[in-house]
Amino acid sequence: MQMNKDKKIIGITMGDAAGIGAEVILKALKSITHRRQLRNANFLIIGDSSVIKRTGKALGFSIPLKVIDKITAVDFSSLPVNLLDMKLKGISAIKPGRPVLACGRASIAYIKEAVGLTKKGRIDAVVTAPISKEMIARTGLPITGHTEYLARLTRTKEVAMMLIGGGLRVVLVTTHLPLNKVSQSLTRAKIYRTIRLANKFLKKYFNIASPRLGVAGFNPHNGEAGLLGREEIDKIEPAVKKARREKMKVSGPVPGDTLFYQAHNGKFDAVIAMYHDQGLIPLKMLAFEQGVNITLGLPFVRTSPDHGTAFDIAGKNLANPASMIEAIKLAVVLAKRHT
Repeated sequence: MQMNKDKKIIGITMGDAAGIGAEVILKALKSITHRRQLRNANFLIIGDSSVIKRTGKALGFSIPLKVIDKITAVDFSSLPVNLLDMKLKGISAIKPGRPVLACGRASIAYIKEAVGLTKKGRIDAVVTAPISKEMIARTGLPITGHTEYLARLTRTKEVAMMLIGGGLRVVLVTTHLPLNKVSQSLTRAKIYRTIRLANKFLKKYFNIASPRLGVAGFNPHNGEAGLLGREEIDKIEPAVKKARREKMKVSGPVPGDTLFYQAHNGKFDAVIAMYHDQGLIPLKMLAFEQGVNITLGLPFVRTSPDHGTAFDIAGKNLANPASMIEAIKLAVVLAKRHT
């Protein structure tokens, strides 16, 4: 194995083979090469060469890369991009936009391989291309997304999802849940843990000595003193008070229709949102094509583009790589700060 120890190695999982993962990876790496940012890192795509080659042919370009079939063969001395070819069953026959069970199984295999490589010290950070929750569910694996599976693989008890874009940082207390199950899932302990994870992450990776965190309410108008719901009184306020006792700079609960305006105008370094759409609607309004997802709490850096598999445009050369570009760039920065 040959590599430059001064450069961080960023592993990039291919995601669902029928989606836009391979397309945005190739477009992003081409763009980063053009911007001369490969001097900061080397990149290891974890996927299947059949899909990468087919995608490059459809796009009308290719990026210089070394294809390897085992990690011990990796060599960045001449090319900064290597492709670990998993050669998984059924993947070479996959058609863009037509996901099948094999796609779900392959998506899981790519993620598992990436996590294993971080444990062995072979890669310094992981960037994940989009997976299909439906295809993952069809494999029988009881998870609802990357965050949950990464936590399971690393046996990490406390994780949180942070989204960055448009001048906002948003951390979610709950993630992929039906809306009618959010309230029962919210607990004082879960809200407090999310605040603590956000505070720790911003200190370590963004060099913010005393992060200013704004915690969103759950109900309209913060529940109007209990008239519109008691989540603020029974769950959010106690969690905020506990964080304050531990000297965290936390405000809240603040009504959601006010909090994001304040954060966008610089009052807070991050927002703690109670549920998925509460946090993602304002962020995607500001940065639909540039948003980045980060998993807090893992023993390694993990980022991803803030979009899905986009099966409807897969194979049509229509996918915008901006979010993947930002995810890769951020992974490089954060990997340098990871200790």
